[in-house]
Amino acid sequence: MRRALLLATVLAAAVASSAPALAGVAPVTTPVTAPATSQFERDRQSILAQAGQWRVRFDMRENVSFRAGYEPLDEKLSAGDEIVRVVYDDGARISLQHILVMSDDAGHHFVIKHWRQDWVYEPETVLTYAGPNRWTVTPVSAEERSGAWSQTVWQTDDSPRYGGVGRWNYDHGRSEWTSAPTWRPLARRDAVRNPIYDRYLGVNRHALTPEGWVHIQDNVKMGPAEGDETDPVAIVQEDVINTYRAVDNYDPAPGDAYWAATKDYWAGVRAAWDAVAARDGGVWLEEEANRGAVTGKPLMDWADEVQAGTLTTEAAIAQARELIGRATVAPAS
Repeated sequence: MRRALLLATVLAAAVASSAPALAGVAPVTTPVTAPATSQFERDRQSILAQAGQWRVRFDMRENVSFRAGYEPLDEKLSAGDEIVRVVYDDGARISLQHILVMSDDAGHHFVIKHWRQDWVYEPETVLTYAGPNRWTVTPVSAEERSGAWSQTVWQTDDSPRYGGVGRWNYDHGRSEWTSAPTWRPLARRDAVRNPIYDRYLGVNRHALTPEGWVHIQDNVKMGPAEGDETDPVAIVQEDVINTYRAVDNYDPAPGDAYWAATKDYWAGVRAAWDAVAARDGGVWLEEEANRGAVTGKPLMDWADEVQAGTLTTEAAIAQARELIGRATVAPAS
């Protein structure tokens, strides 16, 4: 709870100062020997171009209501300094870790491990959101995966968030990846409001820009149907535009120091999530409105202890495995 509040406070402070919340099964892949090399390598370089040192502007706005009496929310703006580092690059598999690196007027640094994005070329499966507290390992057809990349997004504690499949396109002078419509859970900005919707159906786009890159979301916020209908129904449409602009006006060293000290711990955490997804064909995990996944706070706290030297990496990984094992047991129906 304290970390979530700190993140919100730091981002809010950044808005005022600049005058502008995420490991699962490793997708099965077909070995890549000589895929359409020029397109394949161009795709890889477009993904890797998202690594760097950025000033991020988060712009979220609801636009169109589809339910009588529902008024779209006012625009929400925030900003922050964020580094993105390559966790691994195995050719057909690339992982990028986002880390917020903020500071206050007194020169105190605040480092918060943020979301992670994993890219897999021609994946045979992808971990997708299947409704409140549930994610499923979903097969990807041969036609759908041909020449495509999956992007799977993980929360701050490396628990799953959403996954989708799409292709990079270079028409009209743009380098842009666009997903198929993808189910995803509520972000904290909505979950804390006791909203009438309980999930999003979104299309994600990642595009390179002269200054860096942009992540664009076209989200339809969905809620339980009324009457005899069973499928979720649209409540309101939302645009989210997260703009990453390359800067060098802050010191990334605190973020890199955090990652150097904790990356082995987080590799162990990712492996624990992988084991659960492989065991269960997905993940069941309770989420709470005030802090996201119930595993979030302890897993993040143990990383801080590892960096501080008060907890060994091996002991922290053992604790993480035990916690993830307990938290992912679905209640008896």
